[in-house]
Amino acid sequence: MRKSFIAALVLTLALCGAAFAAKDTLVVADQYDATTLDPIGHNDYPTSRACSHIYDTLIFLNPDGSIRPGLAESWEFLTDKDYKMVLRKGVKFHNGDEMKAEDVKFSLERANTPAGSHIHTYSQDLDSVEIVDDYTVILHLKKVNYPFFTSLVHSWGNIVCKKAVEAAGDDYGMNPVGTGPFKFKEWAKGDHYTFERFDDYWGEKAKYKTLTVRSIPEPTNRTIELETGAVDIAYPVPPIEVPRIEENEELELQRVVLPSTTYMGFNVHKKPFDDVRVRQAIFAALDTVQIEAAVFRGLGKSPRSLIPSVTKYSIDGELPAHVRDVEKAKKLFAEAGVDPASISFIIRSNERKERVDMAQIIQAQLAELGIKTEIVQQEWGAYLQALQQKTHDVFLLGWGLSVPDPDYAVAGLLESNAGTNYTTFNDEKLDAMLQKGRSLPDGDERAKVYKDMQLYINEQLPMIYLHNEVGTAGVRKVVKGFTVDPFEVHSFRNVYFEE
Repeated sequence: MRKSFIAALVLTLALCGAAFAAKDTLVVADQYDATTLDPIGHNDYPTSRACSHIYDTLIFLNPDGSIRPGLAESWEFLTDKDYKMVLRKGVKFHNGDEMKAEDVKFSLERANTPAGSHIHTYSQDLDSVEIVDDYTVILHLKKVNYPFFTSLVHSWGNIVCKKAVEAAGDDYGMNPVGTGPFKFKEWAKGDHYTFERFDDYWGEKAKYKTLTVRSIPEPTNRTIELETGAVDIAYPVPPIEVPRIEENEELELQRVVLPSTTYMGFNVHKKPFDDVRVRQAIFAALDTVQIEAAVFRGLGKSPRSLIPSVTKYSIDGELPAHVRDVEKAKKLFAEAGVDPASISFIIRSNERKERVDMAQIIQAQLAELGIKTEIVQQEWGAYLQALQQKTHDVFLLGWGLSVPDPDYAVAGLLESNAGTNYTTFNDEKLDAMLQKGRSLPDGDERAKVYKDMQLYINEQLPMIYLHNEVGTAGVRKVVKGFTVDPFEVHSFRNVYFEE
């Protein structure tokens, strides 16, 4: 009996110790894993979120879209194309080296090498970085680009350690070294990554020791893990799980409107999608408003423009809602000389349930015209790799803004040279509009450019808009200091556990 008592006591103490230890570990459930820990090797949110804890940028973005000092303690606009940045002194990389101007020059100019093809939209107008001294640099642009400065908050602007990158070579994405509040510990791809607090961090240090982010694509599983306390924060919360979290006294639901658009993109260089009339006919054949409402149940809205309504210069609210018109679809197919019953294509999606659900409704509505489709879903990393091959037919994807400017709502998706232009849309008129929009300061003239741009995209229809998202997260109430980020690069820097 004494042995049983001792065994029970040991077990109880072990469990108490585990619970106590958990107070120093924040466990987060994301729906996707990161694809790399090299900040210029991607352009997706799960990876940006991971990188945001390892690295710092020269400037930081506030939730309201304003900026504050980061690794640059001050800056001066010498001309419209030349930005002087004064760096903080004494900032340490995770390997103990001090961050200096040569690291900033290396990091930003590296983004314009082939390694940075995914983020070229942001870095393309950087000409060079001039080193004035160890703590001062001047960024020289090729041309006037008013959104460029704010784009430095994007993952492409993360500052890496030159020595570490050169030493790691092609393996750097698995051996990251930054100046951020957490340093890399381990990464089990497809399952989780773990970072540890960097005690020599130049800013406010994390209040807990270990950050573990688990990849849990299945939404119900994320909710269950949150309910049981296996994770402390889980996102996103799908519409069907919202009541479950709201009714749990140990949890809270956070939500915020996002500058994010889910769309169905056409590969416009493949037949029959190379004919704008076919794209317009497919749009007419779909009830996008009903699709959005059925899948998201009021958590978001059906878009009318590529620039989200919460972003400046959006004309979303000025445009009428889309109305399904099967007869119009048939007429457009006839004008294009295409029998819809002869059309057969694959709709690709990642494993996110809402996108698969939308694809299934799209499939059913197109079948009413005799169009045959097959739905193929893939794991997130494999899906992005497949899209980069640009051999697909039609795909479902989301695009959100981590830089609050309308240029990036369009350029990353549709500019001819954009690494994430999976529609393969290549249009000189649109490219010229984007160039003009960047060259203008905010005001009526710039607003007119983006209005014309949105109308032109709606006419050319390289994609069909499906959903403007509301960002959601389930949070255990003992977790404090976390808020859902409107730009989706959720930060855990200031999180702590309530005693």
